[in-house]
Amino acid sequence: MTLSTLAWLGMAAYAAHILEEYTFDWRGWSQATLKLPVEWNDFYVTNAIVISLGIAQAMLAPTLPLAVLSFSGLMFINGVFMHIVPFARTGRFSPGVITSVLLFLPQSIATFHTALATGAASYATILLGLAIGGLTLAFPISMLLLKSKPFFRQGPVTATMERLS
Repeated sequence: MTLSTLAWLGMAAYAAHILEEYTFDWRGWSQATLKLPVEWNDFYVTNAIVISLGIAQAMLAPTLPLAVLSFSGLMFINGVFMHIVPFARTGRFSPGVITSVLLFLPQSIATFHTALATGAASYATILLGLAIGGLTLAFPISMLLLKSKPFFRQGPVTATMERLS
């Protein structure tokens, strides 16, 4: 299987993952289990961006393998740290854990293996892809946590300045 094929399969896996999360109320689960201040609009926007990144990485696969490795890194880290570990720790079903185990882990491992076997990437490049994937996951979570801070709240300038003092 080629890196391009795996990239498109990764995109399809992520689409199935989003459907699982939506169907089984990831928002409610993440509020209760992860204590994330997430709303459905946050979910929609973040996942629209993930789909855009997924399409871009699949189209870039022939010329920029790091894009594919980064998307696979995102899938691997998301699956392990946002779904499998919380499920193992709490015993509470995590919306997204099914696709994480059945799709994300096999797809990302196959992508890393194929990149190494074909010479498209070294171990260092795979580690870089994992790091970029981790940062890609951390970015929207950081934004969620920061948006409630007074400095980031929008409104009249005077009201914002009063909250800061």
